[in-house]
Amino acid sequence: MLFEDRLDAACQLARALLRYRGTDPLVLAIPRGAVPMGRVIADRLDGELDLVLVRKLGSPFNAEFAIGAIDESGAFALSGAMDFAGVTRDYLEREKAAQLARLREQRLRWVHNRAPIDPTGRTVIVVDDGLATGATMAAALRFLRERGAARIVCAVPVASHEGLETVRALADEVVTLAVPEPFIAVSRFYRQFPQVEDEAVSELLAA
Repeated sequence: MLFEDRLDAACQLARALLRYRGTDPLVLAIPRGAVPMGRVIADRLDGELDLVLVRKLGSPFNAEFAIGAIDESGAFALSGAMDFAGVTRDYLEREKAAQLARLREQRLRWVHNRAPIDPTGRTVIVVDDGLATGATMAAALRFLRERGAARIVCAVPVASHEGLETVRALADEVVTLAVPEPFIAVSRFYRQFPQVEDEAVSELLAA
């Protein structure tokens, strides 16, 4: 185990990001797991907290395995090194439509449809609780680049080598505390890794 829980990981990550205190950073958490972490990091860096809403596109053979990701605008990207044998165009279109609908429902549920904080011209720190394939983070970084963020920092406590390679060219800086081998799953590196409930997401964003 590398971390006791997400809050432990967030405290360690915040220390690695202290140089951004005083720059009015916008901390964007990938929900739901990263929202408690984002709250800690935003508070310690005197920044603002918001969500960046992206969802993975699941494999037709294993919904938990990302073959790509989609953002709120409908822009999507597929994982570069993926074998797409068996992934039909019809399946991909259905999966994109389903995940885009989930994104719209999430914004309504968590922030009552409040518009995202504008990242234009700002230092943006994108936080997740770990980087496996990197597909979801990559979609978030592309989305923010298109929206005019001045500097984009990808910040994760733990990452796979594959995930790092996926996001490295999309961020101005990548901050990670550990790149273990073998990787297997993000949850493996936390002693406690409970699901973050919807109510907690809303409360943390409103704090």
